[in-house]
Amino acid sequence: MSKADLLYKLTKAKPPLKEITLIPGESAVFFIEQISQTLQIPKEELWRAYRERVECEDGNIVPQTYKVPYGINANELFAYLLNYSQKEYEKIAKQYGYQTNSKEWKQILSIASIIQKEAANAKEMPLVSAVVYNRLKRGMPLQMDGSLNYGKYSHQKITPQRIREDDTPFNTYRYKGVPPCPCGSISKSALLSSLSPADVPYLYFVRNQNGVHSFSTNYKEHQENFKR
Repeated sequence: MSKADLLYKLTKAKPPLKEITLIPGESAVFFIEQISQTLQIPKEELWRAYRERVECEDGNIVPQTYKVPYGINANELFAYLLNYSQKEYEKIAKQYGYQTNSKEWKQILSIASIIQKEAANAKEMPLVSAVVYNRLKRGMPLQMDGSLNYGKYSHQKITPQRIREDDTPFNTYRYKGVPPCPCGSISKSALLSSLSPADVPYLYFVRNQNGVHSFSTNYKEHQENFKR
């Protein structure tokens, strides 16, 4: 089926349409599991069609709800999802002077995925972004749990044992810099925060009793916030 025919099918298709939803921060592992159950497509076919089209496992599809015709196959589905998402990314990248096939853009997506995992809400995202960039400028490791919530670990609490044993580039406690790939799907708010961090000197943050984060500029303040 040609791309034109596929788009026509998606826009003109009559019921039954099925909804699939990629939640911001979720990984492809769980999204593909959902697709398989909803559309009755074997997971092996979905993974094969997906991996043929992407470099990184996550950060490729814009998180939202998609309506697709029941009976669509794996190749048609990911051709549609990835083509749509690429166009959305290109709109934003162009506004900031980036090419979506550049190394810099891949780093921005990776940072955005960490922001997505770490921030308690959209309001915090530019602040978390500032912490990431401030630590990178100083040559400090990011040391963020969210980076370790990749793939099958998307829903797991990060433990000291996990930090010690995980030897992948997603372990920002062990390795300095930004992981080479995103650790999950990325909302527009997280992406824009990665592109435009807040102009603040924060280097640390910790979740407080109100369910949001307390930010600080030095380790002493961070320890005080942690105790509180």
